Amino acid sequence: MRTFPPLDKAIACFSKLPGIGRRSAERMAMKLVSDQTGLLKDLITSLQGVDEKIGCCSRCGALTSRDEGPCRFCTDATRDGSLLCVVEEPSDVLQIENAGGYRGRYHVLRGKLSPMLGIGADQLRLEPLALRLKSEPIKEVILALNADVESDATASMIRDLLAGTAVKLTRPAMGIPAGSGIAYSDAVTLARAIGSRQPF
Repeated sequence: MRTFPPLDKAIACFSKLPGIGRRSAERMAMKLVSDQTGLLKDLITSLQGVDEKIGCCSRCGALTSRDEGPCRFCTDATRDGSLLCVVEEPSDVLQIENAGGYRGRYHVLRGKLSPMLGIGADQLRLEPLALRLKSEPIKEVILALNADVESDATASMIRDLLAGTAVKLTRPAMGIPAGSGIAYSDAVTLARAIGSRQPF
């Protein structure tokens, strides 16, 4: 069977996205190649726009415009600077914001400990977190991490990092299903979980 290297590369790229298997990646790539409505060109234009105009905040790691730094979460004077919500991915910040009810600041780790995937403490944004704890008036850290083994190990590492400090460490109440994550929680469950967080 004849293969087309550009199409194979597109399939390989799609299959690296979360929740996309090889078969789904093939269907997506084939749809883009055979579509006559201009979807492929629209996708290329939108991805170029994302690449050129969107980045991560230099302070907290949340998504922001490349020409804006630090982001609005870090510079908004109406937000509670004594409250810091630590999450795994930038998408988690958007989930918590959409749920409403939280008015503190954020810190994105950009992952979680996963020895099987070769992700250790050095790959996470733990050093910037430690610096923020020393330089900002943070009194409470909320560990809004996912409910799985790797996230629990990450939470334990952060707990050790905070040992001996006066910073209060909490986690959201377990309204987030075990084995699931922030991105898959509905707004009500997530808002309740943040609102009824417990000491950790």
